Amino acid sequence: MPNPTVSFEFFPPKSEEMELKLWDSLKALEPLGPTFVSVTYGAGGGTRERTHHTVRRIIEETALKPAAHLTCVNASRDEVDQVARNYWEAGVRHIVALRGDPPQGMETYSPHPQGYRYSSELIAGLKRLHDFEISVAAFPEKHPNSTSFDADIDYLKQKIDAGATRAITQYFFDTDHYFRFRDRLEKRGITIPVVPGILPIGNFAQVKKFSAMCGASIPAWLEEKFGGLDQNPARRNEASINLAAEQCRKLLAAGVQHLHFYTLNRADLTAGVCRLLNFPH
Repeated sequence: MPNPTVSFEFFPPKSEEMELKLWDSLKALEPLGPTFVSVTYGAGGGTRERTHHTVRRIIEETALKPAAHLTCVNASRDEVDQVARNYWEAGVRHIVALRGDPPQGMETYSPHPQGYRYSSELIAGLKRLHDFEISVAAFPEKHPNSTSFDADIDYLKQKIDAGATRAITQYFFDTDHYFRFRDRLEKRGITIPVVPGILPIGNFAQVKKFSAMCGASIPAWLEEKFGGLDQNPARRNEASINLAAEQCRKLLAAGVQHLHFYTLNRADLTAGVCRLLNFPH
């Protein structure tokens, strides 16, 4: 069996200070040999230019392979297609294709009148342009807007039929959610890699707030473990690294071959987890 592999997610910086932090993190994590690094795309496409700039710098200044996020939100098909062409010309061969979150100030998603309505349409459009490698999102605890798990899996199947080659999950803290999800997918005949998303906890209060919005549950034992630790960053970071490493060990023991880390543009926690797991082998 081949050695497990890793990938890392970053978000485009909003200021010069944040850009310096991002590049320090990229350089610190580069020696771990990720198979790719993904760069997110803000709600409503609000970070389109910053995402493109970050991806180009990764290509030009590192040995890393970038995967650029692309969404359907607030753009016509022609505009999205042009962004995709620009990525291809820049050397990007891997796209993370997402429907995208509603723009700021809007509670529900509404397709652009001349745009791709859903990520399955976006994927089909990308495949018509070039033979991109395409990753998509999957939700072990169900997408918060889905009516049921079956409907959610139906939609994932549509994305695969349109050309997706890999699914990356929303983060989760109870590994049983991932295992149950994997079993559901196997019963439905879904065989593409379903990569678990790992979030080392950098700020527990923020993670709780974000989890409430994205449908990731916070187990009672996690609340007990991290309650009050935000006031003690050294202890919190140690607990976070140990917790994420244990989560990864369970996943690897169950046959998972690839782990995707949501870094939040900081290297210390993800690097600490990889050290405990003896990555790279």
